[in-house]
Amino acid sequence: MSIEKAQSWLYAESFATDDDFIIQARHQSAELGIDPISPATGQFLSMLVSVNGVKTIADIGTGTGVSGLYFLASSQDSQLTSIDTDSEAQNLARQSFAHTGIRSGRYRLINGRSADILPRLAPNSYDLVLVDGDILEAEGDVSEALRMLRVGGILVVAHALYHDRVADPARRDEQTVAMRNLGKTIQESAELTSSLVPIGDGLLVAVKR
Repeated sequence: MSIEKAQSWLYAESFATDDDFIIQARHQSAELGIDPISPATGQFLSMLVSVNGVKTIADIGTGTGVSGLYFLASSQDSQLTSIDTDSEAQNLARQSFAHTGIRSGRYRLINGRSADILPRLAPNSYDLVLVDGDILEAEGDVSEALRMLRVGGILVVAHALYHDRVADPARRDEQTVAMRNLGKTIQESAELTSSLVPIGDGLLVAVKR
């Protein structure tokens, strides 16, 4: 890769800036060892919500609320359902939403494993689903997400390049292989139109046909 290309990627990442609430949520993520989406990724997701008139969102992987803050700030009409196993992180997310002035009726935070929670959510009812939980459970999360999404709904998989390891065939650790295989599955699915976006740690974006 050329030096110019690397500089362009760095410039694109630095082009996006966070407000004070998201910066605080990022600091809390770091303290808990959570890897949130990057500012450029958050800005891209905000644009998806705004441009496509997204109203109902499912976020698999609440963390400390970084992605949720992007989603809920993008549209005053959006409704968020967010799932995580980490109750401490979710409590911080709830505090962040409250401090930002987001009404509690616009979101619900569910504590538990995605494999247990997602099958209970309504089919064909969501405009966008972000898969950003345990990578080793992402395949099952995507399967449930497709059931939950309406036709024309958007599937987003975070960490699709997984620390720049997915593109290197020599990398054979379990997480990298799982994400590489998931990417191929989504790319080859007749049910989806997909694109791999190289921002942050990589975003795999697909529209349900």
